[in-house]
Amino acid sequence: MQMESSLADLLPSKWADLIPDHEELLNRIENALGEQPTNPARELIFNAFSLAPSQVKVIIIGQDPYPQSMNAHGLAFSVPKDVKKLPASLSNIFKEYQTDVGLPAPLSGELNVWRDQGVLLLNTILTCAPGVSLSHAKIGWEEFTTALLTHLVKPTTVGILWGEKAKNFETLFSPEMTILSPHPSPLSAYRGFFGSRPFTRTNTALESVGVAPIDWTLPSDR
Repeated sequence: MQMESSLADLLPSKWADLIPDHEELLNRIENALGEQPTNPARELIFNAFSLAPSQVKVIIIGQDPYPQSMNAHGLAFSVPKDVKKLPASLSNIFKEYQTDVGLPAPLSGELNVWRDQGVLLLNTILTCAPGVSLSHAKIGWEEFTTALLTHLVKPTTVGILWGEKAKNFETLFSPEMTILSPHPSPLSAYRGFFGSRPFTRTNTALESVGVAPIDWTLPSDR
């Protein structure tokens, strides 16, 4: 019987190098998880880290994975392309995307195109139990992602911080590189998320420090 890879083994080495005590943190998380199933599936927990740390231009911070197993695939706010019914927050992100960037509605909710251009779509808690939001809070993920962000963020990195929990990381980013607004959830989107223009403001910030902007275009039916 093949042994399952440990979380420390699954974390790409270039990211592991950012956090001196990553093995201790991940082993603690591993012990807390035990053998229970997770959202996302184990092989997708570090999907956000498919790009190298040196490629990261923008960080969008989420809270924890979608509780529905079909939706969680390791990128904050993103869902696999075969998911037809979008989560409400992602639907609102796409409404603002259409207004801000002037592009048609995307064909799917998969945000791999953004990740591959240097947008780190990072949940601060990287797993949850299927069907139960925030079930893996306070088992070590918050310490892991905080340590990672502390070592990752540069003066030229843009932080897109939606909601109060994401705002806790504001001090890591230069003021001129920080895009703050309420969360895109239905409870708060109309309190300032809509009209916040995060995508064009991000590109303005990147260009101001000589960094190439993000092409936010997502596949559409146009």
